[in-house]
Formats: sequence, C-alpha cells, structure tokens
Amino acid sequence: MDRTALVIGATGQVGRATVRALVQDGWQVRAGSRGGRGGPLWPIDWHVYPVALDREDDEQLSAAIGDGVDLVVDTVAYGTRHAQQLIDLADRIGSAVVLSSAAVYVDDEGRGFGADGVAFPVPIAETQPTTSPGVGDYAAEKAGLERELLAAGALLPTTLLRAGAIHGPHTVHPREWHFVKRALDRRPARVLAYSGESRFHPVSTANLAELVRLAAAEPGARVLNAADPEAPTVREIGAAIHSVLDHDADEVLIDGPSPAPPVGETPWSVPTPVVLDMGVAERQLGYRPVTGYLESLPRTVSWLVDTTRDRDWRSVFTDLVHNYRTNYFDYAAEDAWLARHR
Repeated sequence: MDRTALVIGATGQVGRATVRALVQDGWQVRAGSRGGRGGPLWPIDWHVYPVALDREDDEQLSAAIGDGVDLVVDTVAYGTRHAQQLIDLADRIGSAVVLSSAAVYVDDEGRGFGADGVAFPVPIAETQPTTSPGVGDYAAEKAGLERELLAAGALLPTTLLRAGAIHGPHTVHPREWHFVKRALDRRPARVLAYSGESRFHPVSTANLAELVRLAAAEPGARVLNAADPEAPTVREIGAAIHSVLDHDADEVLIDGPSPAPPVGETPWSVPTPVVLDMGVAERQLGYRPVTGYLESLPRTVSWLVDTTRDRDWRSVFTDLVHNYRTNYFDYAAEDAWLARHR
C-alpha cells in the first residue's frame, strides 16, 4: 500500500529537503505551502502533489489531510495552537514529525540561551531541562508545542526534532550570510568575540530530512536532538566560508565578549558551547548523518551568492533582518574599533 505524507512548509528550507528524502524512500507527498507551488520545484516523475495550505487556516489544514495521511511533517509549527490543530485531526493522521528547537534547553540553574552565566553540559542530552511554556517568546512557544504533543502521544505519536543552527540553501535567515557578505564586500578582517571559540551546533537540512525519514518509518512519541556530526567553532566556520570564496582576511580575536557591540559578534557567538548529543537518534533509529557542515558548505555559499546577485540582500533574507536585532554589518563601528585596537 502506498504511504502518503503531508509536508507542511514544503517549499521552505527544511521542507524541500524533507520532500526529497521522503520521495526517495517511496512516499507519496502532499507538498503544503501558502502558494501551493509545484512546477519546477519537483521533478515530474516524483509523486509530489502541491496543495495550497496556510498553516493558520484550520479548514485548509483539514482539507490537505483529507480522508487521512500516514504521516504529517510540520516544519513550521509554533506554540500550543499549532499542536492542538494536529491533535484535533489525530484520527486522520498515522503519526507526525514536528520541528522544534534546541532553544528550549536551559542549564541546570534554569538559564536559557543568551542569559548571563548560562552553562550547558557538553554535550546536551534530550534529558536536559527545558524552559517553561509561554507566549511571545520563541523558546517558550516551542516548549509549549512540545508539551502538548508529547501529552497526546497515545493519540498522535509524534517525533519532535530539537534542531541546532539549521543551514542549507533556500533559507530566509542564513547565518552564513554573516561571512559571505563580508567576503563579497572585501572586508579585510574577521573580528571574532570569545577568541572565535564559540560553538553553536549546526544541522544541515539534509541531516534533518534523514531524521524525518527514519522517524516516519518508526513512529513513536519521542524527542530527538538534530545536529551535524561536528560542531565547528565560529573561527572554523568563518575561515571555511572565506576559503570557499577565495577571500583573504586577517583574523582578529577578542578575548571575551565584544568590547564595543556589535564588533566581533556573529549569529553563532555564545559564551559557552552549545553542543548536542546525537546518541538517542543513533540508538533508537539507527541514524547516521548524510553530510557534515564543512562538506555541505560550498553548496550553501553558492546558493547565497546566486540568490543575492544584483538584489538588495535585505529584501531576500527578510527573516534575517527581522529576527537578528544586532546589525552585524556595522562596518563603521568595526573600522573604528580596529583603528583603536591596532
């Protein structure tokens, strides 16, 4: 019997990789997106059926599921409302895989990402405490999503994927743009706080899609970390991106936090490491990564350069502008600090 999956957010960064992985594993896929886009996105011989789906519209979600699907993959779920939407349709869903975030974790003192003095264990296991559910805060909303779906595990078996720093083509908030733009602008220096030793564990969309594929074949109520096989330092990331673009820059390392924000700050800059333990996925699902950060980087960098060619990057990466309050491209502040430093 054919297996049918609905992918919510199918034309986004994670959704595209997920559709590909499921199709290659023999699934028929309903590709849900606001525009219901098909055409050149999916090869004609793939069993992919675009459907118009606004995640906030209960009727459209119900119509996309129709008489029932074996699997729902939700790449855009956020908060308790989205969890309840899925639970209300549980009688027509075999199982679900839902994207969460490593941002839900707190340290043993209850401090979350960005808090003063936060100190996570290395690596972070799924048993690490998480923040309290709430409204209006990203981590708290994701925590609420998790709690509702785990409580409904008998009704709707759901695998929650706590993703690290997602990377790959087709994103609207690429962290890698921090170094790509500097190369394109021929910036002479890579200035890095915390001596460039910050580690914020990345995860490729290809590795996320592999986790989805495996969880779809072995439904269950569980939480899994989602991360690449390595957690490179921001110093390694910057050097690798500039190497791909053949850009030479002096490395300037700051001992500790930025002395003049945003100088030296990056989307990966954290005072203590954030490294995820992938042991549970390996043991429960037989997970093995399909790529690593550095080996997947050239494709991402090439896509970023091509996508922004002759365009204002702020109109392309709208979420990057909205989500990152820090102006990472304040070159005037950077030049002034470098002049004093040197």
